[in-house]
Amino acid sequence: MRIAVVGAGYVGLVSGVCFSDFGHEVVCIDSDPDKILQLRQGVVPIYEPGLEDLLARNLASGRLTFTTDMAQAVDEAEAVFIAVGTPTRRGDGHADLSYVMAAAADIGRALTGYAVVVTKSTVPVGTNRKVAAVLREANPQASFDMVSNPEFLREGAAIDDFMRPDRVVIGTETERARKVMAELYRPLSLREFPVVYTGLESAEMIKYASNAFLATKITFINEIAALCERVGADVKAVAKGMGMDGRIGSKFLHAGPGYGGSCFPKDTRALARSGQDHAVPMQIVETVIKVNEEVKRRMFLKIEDLLDGRLRDRTIAVLGLTFKPNTDDMREAPSLTLVPALVGAGAKVRVCDPQGQREGEALLPGVKWCDSAYQAVQGADLVVILTEWNEFRALDLARLAKRMAVPQMADLRNIYDPDEVRAAGFVRYAGVGR
Repeated sequence: MRIAVVGAGYVGLVSGVCFSDFGHEVVCIDSDPDKILQLRQGVVPIYEPGLEDLLARNLASGRLTFTTDMAQAVDEAEAVFIAVGTPTRRGDGHADLSYVMAAAADIGRALTGYAVVVTKSTVPVGTNRKVAAVLREANPQASFDMVSNPEFLREGAAIDDFMRPDRVVIGTETERARKVMAELYRPLSLREFPVVYTGLESAEMIKYASNAFLATKITFINEIAALCERVGADVKAVAKGMGMDGRIGSKFLHAGPGYGGSCFPKDTRALARSGQDHAVPMQIVETVIKVNEEVKRRMFLKIEDLLDGRLRDRTIAVLGLTFKPNTDDMREAPSLTLVPALVGAGAKVRVCDPQGQREGEALLPGVKWCDSAYQAVQGADLVVILTEWNEFRALDLARLAKRMAVPQMADLRNIYDPDEVRAAGFVRYAGVGR
């Protein structure tokens, strides 16, 4: 099948590359000519494990192409995906749909025959019908069906999530569109991955409800962690005991410095605003948003306590800045709250992240970038583990301690055993909920 994907950002690029690997003919459209030139040369503008190799393979096969020409890309396409950003709108918390609607108008003007127009972007309930209206306004003669096909891609594991999904959700209202989507995802159906067909509104809601629930699990265990610290319990043991219950499950029950990234923060805010607009307040979600911000601030207080309230002129090494490992994404990362607070308090902050420097340099002024954890901790009064990259999971703790002026650790991801840390020479250790 011939597919057009509007938007060569994270979701659009991963989706386009994976669809082409299924054997479809895919053209990705983006308004940024420099990005398109890079992609034509096989250069991936984001860090995502496995994506560069998959891109190169499908470029070589001729199934995957890139362009800035909407009319050329949409012409004869059987399915046109909208995969542009929906960031939080400044000032009111709503999802900014301006990029989605602009893409819809451009697609409408470019349509010359029947196509299924598929919204891959995360959009509030009711958006697909608004997109359809924009398409008709741009081209009253356009022949199309509207489909909602939300993405469930985890940064750092996006290729695997696309190729081996927990489920594919398809919201559609016509049999014709359903057949087109069934053919698109046929390679997954043949391998018996579940495909869920719903209406448009249900598909839109599934995406928001899923992300809000996962954000709630993270925030719940972080609140439990705070109580564990007061009563002498260990949140890792508590989470393990909880997760063994099949009704609860162990995923996302990991205490830490709060959730971040490109999805959970904006999607919880957008769902909360939707609830307010429809006079059905999302009280749990609103509380999750509030508590998550408090969790980030609580991490600063933990560090302040380790340094006996004296941060000025103290040297602090921060390991990990991206919101999660295996990505270069700094959006809404806990580091963007914690590191500026440390710098603002007068601390000398050294940072190290395997992929975060490209974005982080502009976002985190006043810090010193280091090439390794051992360089970062040289002469430091405290080391903070903020993102659980694999290379920070297997550090030589004794070597780390010897390099520090005062060997102290704030393990904000609970990746080390407190007794092992102390045995390696650290005089103080603080985890989360331990």
